[in-house]
Amino acid sequence: MLLIENGAFYCGYTDDLEKRFKAHMEGKGAKYTRANKPLKIVFSKEFETKSEAMKEEIRIKKLSHKEKLTLIKQN
Repeated sequence: MLLIENGAFYCGYTDDLEKRFKAHMEGKGAKYTRANKPLKIVFSKEFETKSEAMKEEIRIKKLSHKEKLTLIKQN
């Protein structure tokens, strides 16, 4: 999960975290991060399968901003 300059969070999955973050920083990532500059990685978690990662992404995207902050603080 990335912290965006406006205080929001961006959540996605990847098999290469550093490469994906670099792409976001260069404006080559997701449409959202092209328009909203990411500042840093605030949460990451590894999974055995892409399916597990995608399920967690969906779960996190449904959380409120406050719940995402709690998730970040707990990890």
